[in-house]
Amino acid sequence: MADRTSVRLARISSHLAGSHSNRIHENGVEREDCRAKGAAGGFKVALLGASGGIGQPLSLLMKMNPLVSVLHLYDVVNTPGVTADVSHMDTSTVVRGFLGKEQLEDALVGMDLVIIPAGIPRKPGMTRDDLFKINAGIVRTLCEGVAKCCPNALLNIISNPVNSTVPIAAEVLKKAGAYHPKRLMGVTTLDVVRANTFVAEVVGVDPKDIDVPVVGGHAGITILPLLSQVNPKFSFTNEEIEYLTNRIQNGGTEVVEAKAGTGSATLSMAFAAAKFADACLRGLRGDAGVEYCAFVASQVTELPFFASKVRLGRAGVEEVFPLGPLNSYERSGLEKLKKELQESIDKGIAFARQ
Repeated sequence: MADRTSVRLARISSHLAGSHSNRIHENGVEREDCRAKGAAGGFKVALLGASGGIGQPLSLLMKMNPLVSVLHLYDVVNTPGVTADVSHMDTSTVVRGFLGKEQLEDALVGMDLVIIPAGIPRKPGMTRDDLFKINAGIVRTLCEGVAKCCPNALLNIISNPVNSTVPIAAEVLKKAGAYHPKRLMGVTTLDVVRANTFVAEVVGVDPKDIDVPVVGGHAGITILPLLSQVNPKFSFTNEEIEYLTNRIQNGGTEVVEAKAGTGSATLSMAFAAAKFADACLRGLRGDAGVEYCAFVASQVTELPFFASKVRLGRAGVEEVFPLGPLNSYERSGLEKLKKELQESIDKGIAFARQ
């Protein structure tokens, strides 16, 4: 007993002295001599872009998820601070931080799920296409690391423009011989979260009791809420349909303008990304009936990638559901979005192949 007590006292003393504090070394940021093992039977998750506006709140939310046993936080700046901060939360998830390109591979080895919110945010007057020049290169580099270090991991792409970055990821993985279409998903959950919220406001119910399928893509007119398929079913006037569709399509711009140059939709995006990540982990666990909308390789339309409702399981996307019956407004919207979405997909593919 005395020996055990002395070991504990030595550990506390060394911690207070700072000799064993979180620090960068060849295996990332971690605390030496830590006895925490992580949640039994949980999954290993890497978050790439953990220091950003989306990455920080998403780090917090993933640390709270009981399905996550190990959480790796990676970024090119500020990871030690985020890691230290999140690691103080009293959940069983073990957090390790990784800083800079030289530690990317260490952050990815052995991961079950990789989430990528890395990149610059939208600013006033910026379209998602304006983000392409910077974010495309970031996503390509990170996906090269995924292909090398954890090719069988599920991959959630958040970095905008998703309509282009998901095709970039697919091409990078193909080049490395590591492309598994069922394991690559663009996160469009924020469109569904917004749709549920805005519809609930109109009909006067709790948003958690609403499910609005949102299909197509993840930018402007490529976002198509299927209000005719809202569950539970509600009827809407033509004016309500127009208002809801436009607000859902322009929800990101609404936040950018409200923040007046200080940021974009980071908190709601982190919330939506955490919901989708949890769904992916429940699918990996083998839970039945895990259905979410996502931007995936698809044969639902003639487009090679398309957002629609999918069923998640141990293999990733185990089923892509058809669109179902559309009303005339939705059929028109579907035709309108195809050209822009195809151009965005082609732009991503061309970038990855150059």
